[in-house]
Amino acid sequence: MRTNLLIIISSLILIGSITFGQDFGFKGQLPMWTTINPEDPFQMQAGVRYIPELSFDKSINKSYTFDGELSINTYISSLYANGSIQLDEKLKPYRIWLRFSTEQLEVRAGLQKINFGSANILRPLMWFDQIDPKDPLQLTDGVYGILGRYYFMNNANIWLWGLIGNDNVKGFEFFPSAKDKPEFGGRVQVPFLSGEIATSYHHRRFDTRNTYMDTLTTDYIFPENRIAFDLRIDNVIGFWTEAALIYQDLNISENYNKTINIGLDYTFNIGNGLGLMTEFFVYDYANEFKISDDASSILVTSLNYPINIISNISLMAFYYPKEKTLGSFVNFSLTYDKWNYYLMTFFIPDKMQLPGITDGTNLYNGFGFQLMAVFNH
Repeated sequence: MRTNLLIIISSLILIGSITFGQDFGFKGQLPMWTTINPEDPFQMQAGVRYIPELSFDKSINKSYTFDGELSINTYISSLYANGSIQLDEKLKPYRIWLRFSTEQLEVRAGLQKINFGSANILRPLMWFDQIDPKDPLQLTDGVYGILGRYYFMNNANIWLWGLIGNDNVKGFEFFPSAKDKPEFGGRVQVPFLSGEIATSYHHRRFDTRNTYMDTLTTDYIFPENRIAFDLRIDNVIGFWTEAALIYQDLNISENYNKTINIGLDYTFNIGNGLGLMTEFFVYDYANEFKISDDASSILVTSLNYPINIISNISLMAFYYPKEKTLGSFVNFSLTYDKWNYYLMTFFIPDKMQLPGITDGTNLYNGFGFQLMAVFNH
């Protein structure tokens, strides 16, 4: 069913781009990178990725717009570790969607990115993506579904979505969604003081087969409900909070997944403007509604300074109070014409892992650096 949907949407996008030739667009992004972790055992990764994007945008009249996007994620990388080389290559759809929109309404269907919330780095509302805050390109897989949004004249808005065919874990999920079982949810966001306040809900059924749960229960399909609250106020100092509760009806321990984020940001009048942002994040998995004694927390502080019009430097420092460990990530970026260059260094202790951000290797544990060049056309 998902394959048929992709074929239909892809065909419509291609037909639309040909029919509405004057509104046709084509662009692409070509990142190339090398990552080196000199600690024992020595590891090195080199790779190249290409994401071509075909799009069209057609105004039917003054009130209605029809547009779409088709993009592919293709990459190949090699990892040298423990005296051997491993190759990883893949070609898969990145975005395939169609959208109908008016001045106050939009409906988008297909493979798309759905994200929302007030937090920036450690996000309790990272339900449908896995954006790594250390990734300068902010790449993430999309989800298959339909999203509708209605915008009121006072800037309040309502979101409704339905998803199906998303068999891989996403966001904070430990278990993939059950195959061919629909997911659905929504979000209401309204103006509040000098910012906005919102609540979100999502329901799905997940599959525990081929996981550690196989030995704990004879059932394998379970319901899950998520509810969240977020608030952002922008005045002299930006302030936000974001909290999510996920309940899984497993009839065993660790039914409740609780995440809370509180953050602040401010730009100091120093040089070209020194941006400071800090977030305190608490996450807890337990068989009780309240925050347990085993809850973990992370404090992250980010500094960002534009050196000039083409170069920028940023620093993120992570502190885990429970483990008393400190990690850091520094990124120097340079933009010139169609090229972006990044020099990144990291120091990530072995036990430090950002919740919801997974990596197939331990390449980013310990000390190392990454060079990246990105060509945009």
